Amino acid sequence: MSVKIRLKRMGSKKRPFYRIVVADSRSPRDGRFIEQIGTFNTLANPAEVKLDNELALKWLNNGAQPSDTVKNIFSHEGIMKQYHEAKFTKK
Repeated sequence: MSVKIRLKRMGSKKRPFYRIVVADSRSPRDGRFIEQIGTFNTLANPAEVKLDNELALKWLNNGAQPSDTVKNIFSHEGIMKQYHEAKFTKK
């Protein structure tokens, strides 16, 4: 089973709001998910991001692959830096 960290679109028409979820890669975009790890509101200026850093790092360490957009969000929040530092200081 390939696990992805991706965005799930919520909200009404023309008022998007996203949840950052961990899901099986075969499930639909807005379908079943394993766990919710944060939210992303693009309508706020600047964009509002709420994340559970510990859960995000746990899933990255377990092999979950973030989508391109989620990878950019994680980089902006500093999670990718923490992940790479933890990965390379173990050895």
